Amino acid sequence: MIRNIAAWPGGRWAKWFVLAFWIVLLVPAFMLAGKLGEVQKNDASAWLPKAAESTKVLEQSKKFQPSDNIPALVIYDRAGGITPADMTKATADKTAFRTVPDVAGDLVGPIPSKDGKAIEFIVSVKLGKTGWGGISKTVDAITAIADKNANGLGVHVTGPGGYAADSGKIFSSGGTSLGAITALVVIVILLFTYRSPLLWLLPLLTAGVSLFASEGLIYLLAKHAGLTVNAQSSFILTVLVFGAATDYALLLIARYREELRRHEDRHEAMAEALHRSGPAIIASAATVAISLLCLLLAALNSTKGLGPVCAVGVGVGLLAMITLLPALLVIFGRWIFWPVRPAYGSPEPTEGGLWARVGRRISVRPRLVWIGTAVVIGSLALGITGLKADGIAQKDGFVSKSQAAEGENIMARHFPAGSGQPLDIVTKAGSADQVRAALAGVPGVTEVTPPVVKDGEAFLRATLAYGSDSSAAQNTVKAARTAVHKIDGAEAKVGGSSALNLDISDASRHDVQLIIPVVLLVVFLILALLLRSIVAPLLLIGTVVLSFAATLGVSAIVFDHVFGFAGADTSFPLWAFVFLVALGIDYNIFLVTRVREEALEYGTRRGALIGLSATGGVITSAGLVLAGTFAALGSMPLVFTAELGFAVAFGVLLDTIIVRSVLVTALTLDVGRWMWWPGKLARRHDDARPAGEDDLEPVLAGR
Repeated sequence: MIRNIAAWPGGRWAKWFVLAFWIVLLVPAFMLAGKLGEVQKNDASAWLPKAAESTKVLEQSKKFQPSDNIPALVIYDRAGGITPADMTKATADKTAFRTVPDVAGDLVGPIPSKDGKAIEFIVSVKLGKTGWGGISKTVDAITAIADKNANGLGVHVTGPGGYAADSGKIFSSGGTSLGAITALVVIVILLFTYRSPLLWLLPLLTAGVSLFASEGLIYLLAKHAGLTVNAQSSFILTVLVFGAATDYALLLIARYREELRRHEDRHEAMAEALHRSGPAIIASAATVAISLLCLLLAALNSTKGLGPVCAVGVGVGLLAMITLLPALLVIFGRWIFWPVRPAYGSPEPTEGGLWARVGRRISVRPRLVWIGTAVVIGSLALGITGLKADGIAQKDGFVSKSQAAEGENIMARHFPAGSGQPLDIVTKAGSADQVRAALAGVPGVTEVTPPVVKDGEAFLRATLAYGSDSSAAQNTVKAARTAVHKIDGAEAKVGGSSALNLDISDASRHDVQLIIPVVLLVVFLILALLLRSIVAPLLLIGTVVLSFAATLGVSAIVFDHVFGFAGADTSFPLWAFVFLVALGIDYNIFLVTRVREEALEYGTRRGALIGLSATGGVITSAGLVLAGTFAALGSMPLVFTAELGFAVAFGVLLDTIIVRSVLVTALTLDVGRWMWWPGKLARRHDDARPAGEDDLEPVLAGR
């Protein structure tokens, strides 16, 4: 029954129905995918923790100020000092700024600095349906006005509006280039893997179809089912779908090529290939998708939204790779493998020779090998103590120069650090004066505005002496909240940029502590069901966690001493963990399911060597594909994407080359049949002779 279901996508007639289905689906999917940017939510509410105090302030303050407005700080500076002509120009620019579309509310300024070398404007910019892309256009228009007839006067736009504009340009232009770079990486690795001028087209085509179908489905879910999509989750989707879907393709094609040498009919070969490799591919995709769905437990909205978006991508990629790809492979026949076509009855070429030799060397002293390997990997994890993942200032969040960062540096030299990004406070009207007095007494608060009262509530703003994303500002927020919360009946809440940064940091810590254990439990349960064992899942999870710790240790050293980054985002450890554990366990699933299959016939120790030999080449290629696609994130000039891309790429390679081939194989050889406890296979005794005996070669050659 199961084999009949597996045979269907590559059936004699069914393959044409499958192809027709995907062709028909692709037309609307392509059109809907192009609209994905229209449903992205890049406003504050799409990123922030829903229950946080700062988020509540955003909601309650709508009656006092539009919730979709963000401040852009326009800075003029002249090293020799601002001239009367400069002030005249700034005053004229204020009138011109009001004519720019999406500039909303009253403009504050021009404000001259105390040292007489700079001028500041606070311009409120509306975040419309076009999101960051629209802000980029508005900021460009403001900059053009300020630059006109500047006569040597420096002009920068910074603050939340300036940074949103810079980010919008990166995401709007980076999506296309990221997709092109990712596809190029996949093409190069597939050409190297298959050494065929034709075969690489099919998995790449299927991955591309998967991406369009995923984006189309995500658009519909965002439009009609409330799914939250932002710029960050959108471009990570591209990398994940290409990487994961191509991995599944590599495993299927490798098994199909084996079966073509054993079956004269290519339809029968595909049916057997799907029957044998399907469970591992489905289990791998399920592990990734369910692990990603655990992110729904996150308090941080940006993290919460990432899970279902990427899970949809993995699910669609899986569906395409077990339906469309088999149909295409069977339609094109054996010649698609040209120039090395797998003829019926021909021996399987032993790229397994390399992995068979590796396995033999490990089998001589497997316990010494796994202990030594674990110690070396564990030593790499020591660097984790230097990981600075407590947040990164906006000005340090760009790999290349950012005009907003330059503007912030100039502003800090001439104006109070907290200028233009005050705390927002909402309280009951009757307690407004008490709240204002309490805030004025908080160290680090330099000014508190008179309250604005409306509908029984009051709105105040407090300027800080520190930059909004500094640790000193966050400490001031804590002190301010403590002070106003003590006022009975005030129901005062403190929000604003500094408060948002604090709440995001707190939410990130909460998410790490909650989601990591949940993901580990989910992965354990999936492995236990797949392998019918308790011991094997525990050992596999242990190896992946060790690999993750080593990756963070190496990343900390590289970020600090090679790239010179100022730190890492608070959500970086969690994102790296979910991707590395979910994707890293894939390769263990590919290997150990094959080991278990062979162990049923040859015993666990010999099965371990056969499994390593049979899957070594394809798993290494899959690791290279996934590492290459995530490394493509480095093409985005953002510190967060560069760090995530490096960490996942390094971790995947470590998992593929060392953890899977050496550590897991050595553990399997040492533990032997007890890997499968308490399943029936644990009661099957292996041969007494060593697993690396000389007569293994004929067995491997016959596979």
